[in-house]
Amino acid sequence: MKLCKIVPSVLVAIAAFANVSLQSADEPGWRALFNGKDLTGWDGNPELWSVKEGIILGKITGPEQIPYNQFLIWRGGVLKNFEVRATIRQAGNNSGIQYRSDELKNVGPWAIGGYQCDIHPNPAYNGQQYHERGRGIIFFNGQKGVVDDKGQKYLLSQKEPLKVEVEQWHEYTVIAVGNKLTHKIDGQVVMEMTDHEVAKRALAGLLAIQIHRGPAMTVEIKEVRLKELPEGGVVTLAEEPLPADAKLVAPPKPRPAANKAKKKE
Repeated sequence: MKLCKIVPSVLVAIAAFANVSLQSADEPGWRALFNGKDLTGWDGNPELWSVKEGIILGKITGPEQIPYNQFLIWRGGVLKNFEVRATIRQAGNNSGIQYRSDELKNVGPWAIGGYQCDIHPNPAYNGQQYHERGRGIIFFNGQKGVVDDKGQKYLLSQKEPLKVEVEQWHEYTVIAVGNKLTHKIDGQVVMEMTDHEVAKRALAGLLAIQIHRGPAMTVEIKEVRLKELPEGGVVTLAEEPLPADAKLVAPPKPRPAANKAKKKE
């Protein structure tokens, strides 16, 4: 067998890559929330959730299977400030990482409401801030903004949404520190917001993964890691005033009265 000569620069690159891989797999402060074998520590509808070949699988067969969005809830505790990373792919509808959320037993088992990092085939929605059973869409993929103390939304900056194929594996990251929230896809920031609406924001809550009512769909998760961060970090509008060029985001226009009447019928 003929031996190939490997130049020193290649050896250095290989060593550096190996070192980065080892560091990322064993970074201090991080812990795995999924053991790769079963759903120990998680709670969800057993008809929807299972583990196959080391991957969490959520699956529905159609709109009649569940009457509302359901979630696989991590039962390891209530999270305040943290960073969570999950490697996910989904097909057929949409999913999301729910965080700082509340369990809504009045809706039904495994119902959740609160902040969500959306996982959606529409690039503008993928990685957006969606308030499940609350304020709805707050900021899209590509946006950085502020919700003031009256609930008005202000856009600070905007760029083209990061486009990825959600049917392929991607790492989604959520960082929550005080009232500042950040979403990333594959390490790239796609949404940043500061939430000053005290009555509707959350500084602590549950972590969960969504399976969306509707068409047949699957969501798969093969890694979930958590790093809890020091408490604090809440800022006020007095401490961080809105910049002069902040743009007020107009609320959605109400539907015409005729449509409303038709809907009631």
